[in-house]
Amino acid sequence: MSGLLAGKRILVTGVLTEGSIAFHAARIAQLEGAEVVLTGFGRLSLIERTAGLLPKPAPVVELDVTDQEHLDGLAERVRAAFGDDGGGGAGLDGVVHSIAYGPPGAFHFLDGGWEDVSTAVHVSAYSLKSLTTACLPLMGPRGGSVVGVTFDATVAWPKYDWMGVAKAALESTSRYLARDLGARGVRCNLVAAGPLRSMAAKSIPGFSELADDWHTRAPAGWDLNDPEPAARGIVALLSDFFPRTTGEIVHVDGGAHMMGA
Repeated sequence: MSGLLAGKRILVTGVLTEGSIAFHAARIAQLEGAEVVLTGFGRLSLIERTAGLLPKPAPVVELDVTDQEHLDGLAERVRAAFGDDGGGGAGLDGVVHSIAYGPPGAFHFLDGGWEDVSTAVHVSAYSLKSLTTACLPLMGPRGGSVVGVTFDATVAWPKYDWMGVAKAALESTSRYLARDLGARGVRCNLVAAGPLRSMAAKSIPGFSELADDWHTRAPAGWDLNDPEPAARGIVALLSDFFPRTTGEIVHVDGGAHMMGA
C-alpha cells in the first residue's frame, strides 16, 4: 500500500461527529495507508457510529484523559484494538491529540473560578502530556509523531477567555514534550487551526463574533465548514516528511494569524 502513512499505526482522539478535525484526520490517515484506532469518552455509541463512516471502520477505545486508570491501561487496550497479542515490538507510530473542554465558567475571564479553570487546563493542556506518556510504551525505540490541535494562543480572543489560557498551556506543553522526548525519537507538534463550525464550537459563547469575519482576514481564504485543510496538516506532521521538525506550531488558518487587521 502506498501513501504518506503507509504501514503506520495511528491513534486518534477527539472524534465525535464527522464534522470534526479529528474525524477527517483519521479519514485522510486511512486513505494515506495508516491503520487507525479511535478513542472516546462519554458518548461511545455516537463515536462508534461515526467510526463506521470512515473509509475503513475503526475500533474505538474508551479513554478519559483525566482518569489515571484509563491512562495506565491505554497501551494494552490499543494493542488489543490493533489485534496485537502483546508480544511484540512497537505498536504505534503516531498520536493525534484533539481534546479540549472548558466548563461555562471558563468563558468568563474575570469571574471564572479555579475549579472551572483547572478543569479546562487539565483536559485541554495537561492531557497532551498524559496521553503522550501513556502511549510511549507502544512507540518503541523508533519513536513516533504526536500532533495536537490548538487555536492560536499568542493573542487574546473575544469570548475565549480561560480556554485561551489553556491553549497557551497546551502550546507550552508541546514544546516541553518535544524537548524531553526528542532523544527517544518522538516529535511533538501542533496545528493551529482556524475556527470551524463544529460540536466543540457550539460550547463557546460568542463563537460567531470570533469567527464570522475570518474569511475576510484570511488572505488565502477560510471555510468555517471545512475541517479538511487542518486535517491534512495533521497527517503531514504524522508522516516521515518532517523527520527533524518538533516543538513547532503549523498554522492552518488561511493566513489570518499573520494579519494585523
